[in-house]
Amino acid sequence: MKGADAEDRALSALLAQGHTLLARNYRIPGGEIDLITRLDGVVVFSEVRQRRSARYGSALESVTPRKLALMQRAALTYLFNVLGRDDLPCRLQVVSIEGTAASGVLSITLIE
Repeated sequence: MKGADAEDRALSALLAQGHTLLARNYRIPGGEIDLITRLDGVVVFSEVRQRRSARYGSALESVTPRKLALMQRAALTYLFNVLGRDDLPCRLQVVSIEGTAASGVLSITLIE
């Protein structure tokens, strides 16, 4: 499954940067977050996108405003329901892979 391969590679990259995995594929009705990690006290919510070619746009461009809104809602739900508070330091990011999951260029883009 190609999505799982991209998520595995993204997780490996985050772990190599010092992240600790909290959850994978956290789902709520209408939304999902691929990876939830913690780095230096900050909860990091990551959407993983991979595109073999840029013919239909880049992996980063495939993240729509609607997806970001659903991701934000899922992040708030996770903070409140799992961690018991919604005021913890956190951030959203997109881990994009351009090319194959195994060898494509991996980039991390913070969402403001």
